[in-house]
Amino acid sequence: MRLVSSSPRSLVALVAVICASCADDPPQRNPGTDAANDGRVMLPSDAMTSPLDGSRDDDAAEPPPPPFDGGPDDAAPPSPPPSDAGGDAGPGDAGSPPTDGGPVGVPCMTSDRAGTCLDVADCTGDRMPVPGFCPGPREIQCCVAREATAACDPAVMPAPNVGLVEEAGEGGCPAGMLVVPASPAFCVDRFESALEVVADDGTVTSWSPFHNPGTRRIRAVSLRGAVPQGYITGRQAEAACAEAGKRLCTDAEWLRACQGADGFTYPYGNERMPGVCNDARDVHPAVERFGTSADWIWSMLGDACISQLPDSLDRTGANAGCESSDGALDMMGNLHEWTADPAGTFRGGFYVDTYRNGPGCLYRTTAHDVGHWDYSTGFRCCADP
Repeated sequence: MRLVSSSPRSLVALVAVICASCADDPPQRNPGTDAANDGRVMLPSDAMTSPLDGSRDDDAAEPPPPPFDGGPDDAAPPSPPPSDAGGDAGPGDAGSPPTDGGPVGVPCMTSDRAGTCLDVADCTGDRMPVPGFCPGPREIQCCVAREATAACDPAVMPAPNVGLVEEAGEGGCPAGMLVVPASPAFCVDRFESALEVVADDGTVTSWSPFHNPGTRRIRAVSLRGAVPQGYITGRQAEAACAEAGKRLCTDAEWLRACQGADGFTYPYGNERMPGVCNDARDVHPAVERFGTSADWIWSMLGDACISQLPDSLDRTGANAGCESSDGALDMMGNLHEWTADPAGTFRGGFYVDTYRNGPGCLYRTTAHDVGHWDYSTGFRCCADP
């Protein structure tokens, strides 16, 4: 537009008209969301000492959807990256949120159950809240019927591995191990480790995989068809490997055993195949166990019943496709695995999350020191051939 010269008074009037159009109200923030999460439901950050993943971001290969680590940040609800387990479709990314009307009272759908979007305080009794399937504040979650499960007493100590024995070692390796033809070659447990308690006279008894062993003298065993040991600290894992004449794997050894000679991202290749490993779960097990997503549950991650829920921890070797090129099983998912890092590192993710801190073999949690344990922490051993 071309302005025609006129008197100063008319120019002043023109400027006033133009400026009046600039006085629009600033954009308003949706009261039910914030700029940080774009309306997604968020979980508390790392639990126990920091739920699911208060880990350092060093190795996180993909931007984190919601939280995950045994706690909300390391093991939050979801499905693989758009679904990477750390990438798993975390709370704010899972499901198809309703679009018409406000979130409360609107129908919602998890991967396997229909429900209604409600405040978690109103989702009680035989129903439980599932985060990630409703828009709005994190307190609004998909309220679904709770699955009927046998009552679990956390004081009871099941011993599901009684009678199982280690298979012969391969390539000159100790029992239960296979050789990894790296340079130099080393041995690694074929399966995630279980525990035996060693008495003063040298006799051994199987230890419950759902309980921390405390100060007992323990020995690591690599058993096919066993429930692997969770609930263990890095120090205890180191002692158990040493008692068996083995050692915890270095980070380099662990990565080589998982990735194979080709350096795969996942034990089975470079493309994620959801469900081939025990790698994701829609409902966080602590939420399912306690029937709420209130903050207090993240201080209860040592509860022995969490990994006894259906669709949680698998027996070793149950996921035949979750095998590295050298033959090690379950290095992705099932349980986090401690390494020899004295500062505290566990790798591979677990049955809720295998991508938040890096995809598959690259998953690494460094938020906890070697004295930490919860339901999701396990291990396997390495040795020299």
